[in-house]
Amino acid sequence: MTTLAPVPFVARREGQQVSPVPEQVPVQVQVPVQAPSPVAEVTRRLPDDFVERFGILAPLLADPRVTDIFLNGGGGTWVDRGGGPVLDAGIAPSEEELRALAVRLVSLGGRHIDEATPCVDTRLGEGIRVHAVLPPISTVGTLLSVRLPSARTPTLDWLEQTGFFDAVPRAAVQQIVERRQNVLITGAGGSGKTTLLSAMLGSAASTHRIIAIEDVAELRVDHPHFLALEARQANLEGAGAIGLDRLVREALRMRPDRLVLGECRGAEIRELLAALNTGHDGGAGTLHANSLEDVPARLEALGALAGMSPEAVARQTVSAIEVVLHLARPNAGTGAGSESAVAGGPAVAGGPASGSGPPSPGGRRLVQLGRFEVDDRGRLATVALSAGTTLTAGSTQAAGATPGSTPGARGRRSAHVGGAG
Repeated sequence: MTTLAPVPFVARREGQQVSPVPEQVPVQVQVPVQAPSPVAEVTRRLPDDFVERFGILAPLLADPRVTDIFLNGGGGTWVDRGGGPVLDAGIAPSEEELRALAVRLVSLGGRHIDEATPCVDTRLGEGIRVHAVLPPISTVGTLLSVRLPSARTPTLDWLEQTGFFDAVPRAAVQQIVERRQNVLITGAGGSGKTTLLSAMLGSAASTHRIIAIEDVAELRVDHPHFLALEARQANLEGAGAIGLDRLVREALRMRPDRLVLGECRGAEIRELLAALNTGHDGGAGTLHANSLEDVPARLEALGALAGMSPEAVARQTVSAIEVVLHLARPNAGTGAGSESAVAGGPAVAGGPASGSGPPSPGGRRLVQLGRFEVDDRGRLATVALSAGTTLTAGSTQAAGATPGSTPGARGRRSAHVGGAG
């Protein structure tokens, strides 16, 4: 049975009213909340001045079901409450208003956007991610994308209650953390990679020193010794930029027990693989990929940016990364989006937009478990694993591969990644 929970906010933007209510009169936004489900959302933590910061978007930020907001220039405003973007006809700013909002939000995040730097990604408050694109790069007007964190810090317990581990048991993930296996989490955009990584890191031993490197800090980890380094944009003179590759090197000087790269997207993959090949166990990273089979090609492309040959990428990856966890979301379309059905995970049509299920992670699921191997051409390949598979260092070599084609075999432990089910 669904109850209605009021979420108060003052509908004002920088001193100007954006609704017909008198100034200082709270407006009650009725937000469906699952009751008495143990996974019902709590109130999202927002900055005290979020109404002034976000203006016309403030009511959407107050709704704990909202995960993404897209303002597409003249194409309207689209809101994702876990079941896919839906057009919101009630929010229709002019191009001038939208550009001013984008500039203000980027500035509040400590970065700048103008004709010389028309595409910017930044973070506000507790993990609110803002991305903006200005014309003429965007041919339809200013584009603004806002990704909102869950109202709660992700944990493995919470994900299990939402059905996130229906296809691959939670025990497999828990054992990966406990045995400090290096893991790569893959999936399409919005499939829950950062959410799962946050939950896994939060379950690590409290004595572990965890250092995460991110382009824009999104990880929200409940751990007493979690540290985050965030890349920096160049200033107006073009100086002062600090990229992910340098941050990886700096993190290695800070004696991490676990080294985490929030998202592998460029030449920093070379530093990460090198670090994980030098005794840094329990490391992790995320990678955009449509399917488990697409992961090797994505890694080869990133390795090429760092001057690595496909063969070098294969050898380094097989030695460094022991497990691949692939995620999918039910509204991802064909191909990768249909993996949940193939892997045994339930397809959730429409997700929780109707308020009939947990508002987050919006039907996203862990759908496949895999490992890397070197094929008979010396190239990187993935092998899908079923629950209950035992991973050993020797198992990473493909059938038919020449001896020694997987150098640096870890050999430090044999890990059973299955569990009940």
